[in-house]
Amino acid sequence: MKALCWAGVDELSLETVPDPRLLNAHDAIVKVRFSAVCGSDLHVLGGYLPTMRPGDVLGHEFMGEVVEVGSAVSRRRVGDRVVVCSFISCGHCWFCQNQLFSLCDNSNPNPAVSESLWGQAPSGCYGYSHALGGFAGSHADYIRVPYADQGMFPIPDEVDDLTALFASDAAPTGWMGADLGGVRPGDVVAVWGAGAVGQLAAQAATLLGAAEVIVIDGLAERLDQAGAQPGAQLIDFRTSDVSAELRERTGGRGPDVCIEAVGMVSGGPSPLYGYDQFKQQRRLGTDRPLAVREAIFNCRKGGSVFVLGVFGGVVDKFPLGAIMNKGLTLRSAQQHGHRYIPMLLQRMARGELQTRHLATHVMPLAKAVNGYDLFKNRKDGCVRAVFEPDR
Repeated sequence: MKALCWAGVDELSLETVPDPRLLNAHDAIVKVRFSAVCGSDLHVLGGYLPTMRPGDVLGHEFMGEVVEVGSAVSRRRVGDRVVVCSFISCGHCWFCQNQLFSLCDNSNPNPAVSESLWGQAPSGCYGYSHALGGFAGSHADYIRVPYADQGMFPIPDEVDDLTALFASDAAPTGWMGADLGGVRPGDVVAVWGAGAVGQLAAQAATLLGAAEVIVIDGLAERLDQAGAQPGAQLIDFRTSDVSAELRERTGGRGPDVCIEAVGMVSGGPSPLYGYDQFKQQRRLGTDRPLAVREAIFNCRKGGSVFVLGVFGGVVDKFPLGAIMNKGLTLRSAQQHGHRYIPMLLQRMARGELQTRHLATHVMPLAKAVNGYDLFKNRKDGCVRAVFEPDR
């Protein structure tokens, strides 16, 4: 089959690779209909998660059709149209039983790698380095799905394929930021980043009752999309003082909940951007936490900051004093999608949650290298490149 493979730092290759096969009675094989590029795929591509190997298949956000199931799969069958959670969970360990699915103890077959980095291992994730299991990704004709009964979700007839695609990763990630960030009716919520995850965090905050949702970015096409959502206000960091704007719009108090949806390659006009970039390029630091610092600095006293963006290692100039002295609550996680996806699909079916517009560039898998270039370099207004293997 055809697959888009990691060939080295910032190098991609469309290759012919062996078809996946069932390795366990709980496995399924899914024929991929759509697979999207996520911002965190760029971290893998750029070598910021240094456990990739040439030939690894990329991609973790996908939906498709079940074409084969193992003998122990009982809840899904061949022919089902499904969306698959990007993180893999067994459904039985202590963490899964407590709905902390991306912290599953059993789905990452290479825990020693991430234990050495982070103390403990998170769950496995498709196409996302050997630190998170070394599973083949979804930028391919077919993909193997472990723990199929746990990770595959049937798509309601009312939801089209492109809409459902984002229930795999972006929608549950954004929803989790608003939910675990503690958004309550009447809150003012600020979201850093107007990519797919940021836009969906903003939609979630609105649906959870926030009085105001303010989205911060520097890309016009993404701000335009975010601004089309009911109730969303915008700050363009290229032309505005973010801190001054947030103080003015909140009566000087600051947002109640701040959600960071940018990640380790964040940038902006701050002098610290050059400092972060210098250290990252020379491997003196691993991440550029500019948006995290801003979220912590601008959050109101006693407020909550949720970090949705992906980070890999260590940073400095981290405002620990602000967290302590302002009494902030700081939370973060990879998405616990299994607790949200059924609800999100129902909201999509009722038209409450909008995702289809995020797929700005849909193309054949054969053009995936070009799709990554469009997405990475923000060309042609690309918000998400989406690959369709059958096209």
